[in-house]
Amino acid sequence: VRQGKNVAEVAKDASVQHFVYASTGGAQGQSRLRPFSKWEVEQYIQTLDLPVTILRPTAFMDYIIGPTFGVPGGTFTTAFNPDVAVQLIAVDDIGAFATLAFDHPDSYVGKTIEIAGDALTPPQIAAEISRTTGRFIPYVQIPIETLRQHNADAALAYDFVNKGGYQADIPVLRKLHPGLMDFATWLEKEGKAKFEALVYIHRN
Repeated sequence: VRQGKNVAEVAKDASVQHFVYASTGGAQGQSRLRPFSKWEVEQYIQTLDLPVTILRPTAFMDYIIGPTFGVPGGTFTTAFNPDVAVQLIAVDDIGAFATLAFDHPDSYVGKTIEIAGDALTPPQIAAEISRTTGRFIPYVQIPIETLRQHNADAALAYDFVNKGGYQADIPVLRKLHPGLMDFATWLEKEGKAKFEALVYIHRN
């Protein structure tokens, strides 16, 4: 929080013409469940009267494929409920929206935008990874109470998503950025190679 506030203060002192802040999807809603640094920084930025655009990315596609969810080991293991459509965004597309904001300040200054490129249930995510990589990656659900016993803060974040907390309007976003990647496209362009590299590391 201190780092975020420091950057905003320096931007204000330097009379920065356009400040773009990458927050987190549903920051305000998440703040109702737990102390949430991104929301605290957002609120502070608004008090400085900066010309600001706030981007709120949802779950990173790049993160989904990584070791946290067990994918290199052969499963997609998560506390997301099987029937919840989890909104996802490619990291490159976060950069693309930042570029759009800087290139078109008249349209973006003063806006807070939830951003995602796809919405898939956990079984659908596992199926897409399996299809693209040619390796069967099953979805394995961690009971939320099991997670809560080990990491209460993480469990609250999953509670937020499981209750439909992400609210990005993907069709509108695709009109703003026609190249916005869905999960299948990202897997073909980037995710498959990252998966293979992680599997190699995991095995060695």
